[in-house]
Amino acid sequence: MTKRTSAKYKIDRRMGENIWGRAKSPVNRREYGPGQHGQRRKGKLSDFGLQLRAKQKLKGHYGDLTEKQFRRIYADAVRIKGDTGENLIGLLESRLDAVVYRAKFVATVFAARQFVNHGHITVNGKRVNIPSYRVKEGDVIEVRDRSKQIAVVLEATQLAERDVPDYIEADHSKLKATFVRTPGLSDVPFAVQMEPNLVIEFYAQN
Repeated sequence: MTKRTSAKYKIDRRMGENIWGRAKSPVNRREYGPGQHGQRRKGKLSDFGLQLRAKQKLKGHYGDLTEKQFRRIYADAVRIKGDTGENLIGLLESRLDAVVYRAKFVATVFAARQFVNHGHITVNGKRVNIPSYRVKEGDVIEVRDRSKQIAVVLEATQLAERDVPDYIEADHSKLKATFVRTPGLSDVPFAVQMEPNLVIEFYAQN
């Protein structure tokens, strides 16, 4: 379904954490980084290093977004009233590919991006093929009728390693989901600790 199968595990190895909580992640077996120097003892990270790592981890979790995409989302988060870190998480979770992934229509966020790109998803009855499309509260996301028998969809809905969060109402019998509300950091079922506050500090200083 997705050509990024190996890439998502490279991100895990690079971060040294199983950022999606996947049972097959190589980090479950080896926590050191990739490459011939991966087992060397890591020095203590500077403040900049910690901020950069937090940014890379958050970008990676949402499908290894480009820097241009991620910076644009950060700029939007700054413009919205309230806590910028919480706004950042809310905007990331409002992406259509993220909602498709959270609703368990596909197994990975990379597959979700491709699934949307290929025109398998509708929002409020209209086909949308832009993964970064911003879903609004109350929007209904559904797998198109002609796509409901695709094997990866049927397999994904049976995955036991993650649950659908409570800000999304999913009906897997109809392959339909409703984006109930925009979540905050504590609502999102991240497999590892995310630190959007460090991401905000990174952009504020760079």
